[in-house]
Amino acid sequence: MEKLIITAALTGAEVTREIQPNLPITPEEIGIESKKCFDAGASIVHIHARDENGEPTQSYEVYKRIKEEVEKRSNVIFQPSTGGAVHHSPEERLQPVDLKPEMATLSTGTTNFGSDVFMNTEENIEKFAIKMKELNVKPEIEVFERGMINNALRLVKKGLIDGPLHFDFVLGVPGACPGTPEDLMHMLRFIPNDATWTVAGIGRHELPLATMAIILGGHVRVGFEDNVYYSKGKMAESNADLVARIVRIAKELGREVATPDEARKILNIK
Repeated sequence: MEKLIITAALTGAEVTREIQPNLPITPEEIGIESKKCFDAGASIVHIHARDENGEPTQSYEVYKRIKEEVEKRSNVIFQPSTGGAVHHSPEERLQPVDLKPEMATLSTGTTNFGSDVFMNTEENIEKFAIKMKELNVKPEIEVFERGMINNALRLVKKGLIDGPLHFDFVLGVPGACPGTPEDLMHMLRFIPNDATWTVAGIGRHELPLATMAIILGGHVRVGFEDNVYYSKGKMAESNADLVARIVRIAKELGREVATPDEARKILNIK
């Protein structure tokens, strides 16, 4: 079985300091948090940027500062979001890709997101895919619903992205696919045999789905974007605490954890 890749989703676009007092917001805070997660065992940090007021932003300049803060502290893989917040335009969302990161997320469909709609038209999905291919950015295919797998496979047929693909199943978002074990197993039936995958369970779904992924040979995403609690009613003190718990579980289950360079090899990042 491949070594386990752990992604730390540090901030997200919806969590605030009122919800999670330890949320990193500034580029320096995000850089420091990324190093803590690297030291705990993460090989990828998934980034949503915030402006000086703590609001979500897709600003090229802010992502550039975050990238510099992350990369001066470790060799963890910097993975910006092209999802941003639901109110960002496609043009805004695509800005971080111009930094030529090793990876970036690529959401391959429209979905309900709580009371909002996360809009991804076919035209924009293809536009994002083309940009990533031009700049040699590895897409992480974000899947909130079953049809998004098919949409990704169509991109391959059109030559807009190359395999082997890497999927991130984001399960348990209110309004989208639930986060039960059955939902994860259903998703896995439809991805290519040579694909790699990560699961990001939202809220209470984070830990059980992460444990499933460790056992099944997949990979794991944890962090404040997905879950601000360590246990029921108890706030996590840091993203690194959530990473460290996955490392402990993986060790108990006999699964080694990948370094960033090992993750690059597993994900075919060149």
